[in-house]
Amino acid sequence: MAVDIARYPQTHRQRGPTGFRSTLWSLEGHAPTRTSYFVLPGGKSLLFRASAKTVAVMALDSSLHLHLTERFTRIRGYPPNASEARSWERSIPALTAVLNDAGLGDVEVMLEYALPMSSKRADAVLAGFHPRTGDPSYVVVELKQWSDVVPDEDDPVLCHVPSYGQPVLNPVEQVRRYCEYLTNFNGAVAGHPERVGGVAFLHNATAFDVAALCEIESEGAQLFSGDARGGFIDYVRARLSSECSGAAAADALLAGKSVPSKQLMAVAAQEVREREQFVLLDEQQVAYRKVLSAVRKAQQSDHKEVVVITGGPGTGKSVIALSLLGELYRRGIPALHATGSQSFTKTMRKVAGARKREVQDLFKYFNSFMTTERNSLDVLVCDEAHRIRETSANRYTPAARRTDKQQIDELMDVAKVPVFLLDEHQVVRPGEMGTVEDIRAAAARRGLNCPVVRLESQFRCGGSDVYLRWVVRLLGLEPGDPVVWDPDDRMQLLLADSPEEMETFLDGRRGQGYSARMSAGYCWQWSPEPKPGQPLPTDVRIGAWARPWNLRGDRSVAGAPPSALWATDPAGFGQIGCVYTAQGFEYDWSGVIIGPDLVWRGDRWVTDRTASKDPVFKRSTPDADVDRLIRNTYKVLLTRGMVGTVVYSTDRETQERLRELVGASGSVAVTA
Repeated sequence: MAVDIARYPQTHRQRGPTGFRSTLWSLEGHAPTRTSYFVLPGGKSLLFRASAKTVAVMALDSSLHLHLTERFTRIRGYPPNASEARSWERSIPALTAVLNDAGLGDVEVMLEYALPMSSKRADAVLAGFHPRTGDPSYVVVELKQWSDVVPDEDDPVLCHVPSYGQPVLNPVEQVRRYCEYLTNFNGAVAGHPERVGGVAFLHNATAFDVAALCEIESEGAQLFSGDARGGFIDYVRARLSSECSGAAAADALLAGKSVPSKQLMAVAAQEVREREQFVLLDEQQVAYRKVLSAVRKAQQSDHKEVVVITGGPGTGKSVIALSLLGELYRRGIPALHATGSQSFTKTMRKVAGARKREVQDLFKYFNSFMTTERNSLDVLVCDEAHRIRETSANRYTPAARRTDKQQIDELMDVAKVPVFLLDEHQVVRPGEMGTVEDIRAAAARRGLNCPVVRLESQFRCGGSDVYLRWVVRLLGLEPGDPVVWDPDDRMQLLLADSPEEMETFLDGRRGQGYSARMSAGYCWQWSPEPKPGQPLPTDVRIGAWARPWNLRGDRSVAGAPPSALWATDPAGFGQIGCVYTAQGFEYDWSGVIIGPDLVWRGDRWVTDRTASKDPVFKRSTPDADVDRLIRNTYKVLLTRGMVGTVVYSTDRETQERLRELVGASGSVAVTA
């Protein structure tokens, strides 16, 4: 524990429902004042929790900064950067000064509060009780040190800060969306949006500096500058009572059950046909607004612009794509959605266009535009753009339609605003060339502006940055050796001793209402599908255990769903999925079988191309490319789970290395 509570006289500790409550006696003037803070033993939904008066005391003697730094480093695996540390040192005292001047020293302050099922963190959440109704009341606070900030000239919901390389969300809109997201995903406030308010506090700015930022309408959130702290005091007094501690209200919020994430496919129909279902946060909203701004310019003048949105698994690329498509569709703006994934496209057609053929027709493939007239669309949303191929032609393309034009050029030519959403680490096939560099080069050849919006926060894998970092370090996709899994409260990682044990465990979770799938590296031959009435061939064989691959075709066979629906149809549990059917989808529990194409030898991973049965790997495919693509394949498979992942390796030495990294507590047998 970073805070040395022995320094304080008369310290008392008792076990509380969410951690150890430590009571401090500090001297304010001559009167001893009792204050409290919480040290959370295992929870990682926030960095620190204490009453406002305690936070103020600890901020003055630097113990708060030390504690936050230690907790941040332990949870995230790396120390905070300089700007984050400066924010803690300068912004938190400004906040607690307002609270104590308002007579709200007993309000509970939760610092760096993690939004449910997201890696996003609010700077602070204030917890207490409403002075009039007596109901729990919360204020989400975003603290900004900005003094030089101007609205975007095209879109006032965005703004520019000199130290940032790209536009950011107006802080009023940022905190409003945090409030909306919290009420959508935390059971303690679900159905009670009136209990959550939002404040952006720009304590270094003057009212003159931020006047233009306040021009946007943002119900449920307000902005206060440093010279308007009197208004901030009035605001918190109106929402939080000074007559009681906020500890119980904070307990309730932390204990609030996370409402299950709105799965992409489950809400696709409403998203496209009716209204916005998703709450886009921070850089997600920036990306969304950036595209709409480019569309507006294209409509008002002869303007063409390329927009690239890049981010890792679960950063919300497909959610942004659907939100854009839904908004453009409702406005009557000609737009299409395209991917290189047959599974994703067919699933979107089935779910989003279940009752309307015109909605089904919105979902195309990247190779659908070989002969389409230039700029015939206002917008083309290219989802999973890392799957762009060198050319749209294949062996079935008639000779009359074949050209030497690259697929990326076809996609860029067909729309006034082509939008590319991609993750460069999900390239899993030779010949896939959807990278930021490729897209920028194609735009430069046309003299087109090509802004890039990078998504940092992720919502897959329970919003666990810790888990995603563990995966990329495990596979050697980032510098540094694999690290031992340090469990967090967002994602479960388990190791099975056999495929039978994995399947039994996952089937038990299905019995509890969770979705679950098993996938594997492409290390077993894939037999042709059987004739009607015959069973599926059990190609994936490990000892006495054997299961079929997912289907390849478009029809159901022997009770198994078509290939495109394996990840979303409950009947898909009986088959083993490959990367091409799993990519782009998510499910609650993911079982991943690491085959002999990736094994641990000595102190490093070794890829064995001879163990791969993937027909896309030709003799001409360089070894370095095969190595990268196999590692990317397992990254995709290991990042499909929303609640937990179970891993098993067919190789004994690799299995023992995984046991060292996952730890004894991560055994399926122990958990079951």
